[in-house]
Amino acid sequence: MDPQSSAQDVHRCDLCETAIIHSYCDFCHINLCKPCILDHILDEYDKHKIVPFEERRSTLIFPKCETHSHKICDFQCEDCNNSLVCSSCMASVQHRGHTFVELSEVYKAKKDVIEKDKVEFENLISPKYEEIVFDLEKKLANLDRGYEELTTELSKQGAEWQREIEIIINKMKSEISEIKVKHKGILQKHLNEIKQVQSLIKQTLLDLEELEQSTEVSPTIKYSSRIREFSKLPPKVHVSMPTFISKPIDNAKMYCLFGKIIPLSTTTGDNLLSLNQPNTSVRELLYKPELVATMETGHEKLRNVTCYNDDRIWTSGQTNNIKCFNMKGSLLQTVYTKSGEFPNDLDVDIDGNLIVSDGKLNTVYEVNIGKTEELIRLEEWNPFNLCITATGDLLVTMYSDDKTQAKVVRYSRSTEKQTIQFDDKGKPLYSGNNRIKYITENRNHDICVADSGAGAVVVVNQDGKLRWRYTGHPSVTKNEPVEPRGITTDSQSHILTADGVNHCIHILNQNGQFLCYIDNCDLKNPYALSVDNNDNLFVCEYWKGSVKKIKYFN
Repeated sequence: MDPQSSAQDVHRCDLCETAIIHSYCDFCHINLCKPCILDHILDEYDKHKIVPFEERRSTLIFPKCETHSHKICDFQCEDCNNSLVCSSCMASVQHRGHTFVELSEVYKAKKDVIEKDKVEFENLISPKYEEIVFDLEKKLANLDRGYEELTTELSKQGAEWQREIEIIINKMKSEISEIKVKHKGILQKHLNEIKQVQSLIKQTLLDLEELEQSTEVSPTIKYSSRIREFSKLPPKVHVSMPTFISKPIDNAKMYCLFGKIIPLSTTTGDNLLSLNQPNTSVRELLYKPELVATMETGHEKLRNVTCYNDDRIWTSGQTNNIKCFNMKGSLLQTVYTKSGEFPNDLDVDIDGNLIVSDGKLNTVYEVNIGKTEELIRLEEWNPFNLCITATGDLLVTMYSDDKTQAKVVRYSRSTEKQTIQFDDKGKPLYSGNNRIKYITENRNHDICVADSGAGAVVVVNQDGKLRWRYTGHPSVTKNEPVEPRGITTDSQSHILTADGVNHCIHILNQNGQFLCYIDNCDLKNPYALSVDNNDNLFVCEYWKGSVKKIKYFN
């Protein structure tokens, strides 16, 4: 049977095309039978690499030298922009005294990067984009229903106005239709942009798979990681539904009193991808937050609250006892301060140990099974508020003994790691007094301080660079300038700060944009804040000594 024309179930020699293969030339990339091996290695090339067929493509293919055509480049010259060189180049005057690196080592290092990038693309970046696309598609799918409900509400109001206001109803329906088109366009545009990036990611994965299988050195060592490029996720788009606000009927002022449609409100913010944190789903804020429970602590002038593991709530006021309650309000434990005075602040570390700021002793100490261990002792500075970061570091706000300066200091246990005090122009970031400066760390590692003395929330990045300040939101119902007290953050990187003088909570996004108030839960002088793992908000009421649990997410 002619092997050239019959179906073959085995590999044949590429030279004689008849015999079954035995070996492989890893330099020329051809199959060889035993008789043809000698003929092959006796030709004009001297770089043949004969290996068993099962071990084919295991030898690296080095590029030929552009200067010495009979040589291959198996080194890089670090002094010449990592140019490829052969042994003759290395011996030349041009490269005398230079430092060389083996290409095989560079190749191996790049292969490791390729493998790591592929895993991160497959397991982290690509699923995150799929989650964003799913959320946008869900919003688009529910868009018609939301607008149908809005139109129905508008029609009910219109029925009460009789025939003389039909023209107003039609006009407002037209306005809603226009807003709907704009709303849909915003979401669709963002969806299209995300899908474009998804397409690039898929192509990048294909390229990575090809590089992963390739044994060619040049394209492999030229590979440049795109992880940083794609790790910067697209901004989140939040478009609020328009709202119809009805007004009492007044025939003299029919049009202006009928109501109005609040147009689309679109916000964008950094959508950071953390390679070390679990993914969290997008959650919507409740239109009206709900008061879930009220817990009486018995504290005089309640100042601090912090949640731990969804089953313990630590509280303190202007007395020397710190109380721990469960979620049902039952007292579990009482700890007394070392100084006998009330603590400035408290938090719980990742091991469940209580961390206390004691201004009387100028110390911060840890309480573990009833025993205390001093972590920080200050000279000429007084520790005030504190928080534990996601990495276990300790952030402490403090003011000088003469009460003219304030700063934030980061500690790893007792070791000072970072001081944050001035902006890029050398001006103080925080007001120089001993007023309250509650502190928290956001999920994007921003450091957020509620500076009551300055009437502002001051946010810097993890390097201490000022990002933004928030000094309040214009409101006809909030008559006093904002005086932020407690501050906390949630799973969506929202920043919540207590406004005791206006009896409300301000909710901001991670870029400092005001989102809404929590002001419907009969709050009186809210002070410290804490959020548990389920994004329930716990609010201290200073004069009442009670802690209110509030649900503010869908």
